[in-house]
Amino acid sequence: MTDGLIPVLDLFVLEDDRHYFPPYEAVPIIRQEMLAHHPGVERALHELAGKISDEDMRQLNYALDGQRRDVKEVVRDFLRQKGLSK
Repeated sequence: MTDGLIPVLDLFVLEDDRHYFPPYEAVPIIRQEMLAHHPGVERALHELAGKISDEDMRQLNYALDGQRRDVKEVVRDFLRQKGLSK
């Protein structure tokens, strides 16, 4: 669960010990023609692969939903934190 308000509302995520819910794994779906026109997108996606944990996503969602921060600012800060931007 990646809802940013979970800790703010003093909630916690229960373990799904019966595996009722399938894992949530985000994947990019991109047309080949887009990659042909913008080859940097593929490189950027490869750099992000495996670098966003559930906790990271909760913090990002909270910055947007809970703190009402600007999307560009939140993304820029996250990329810097992960060493993916200058």
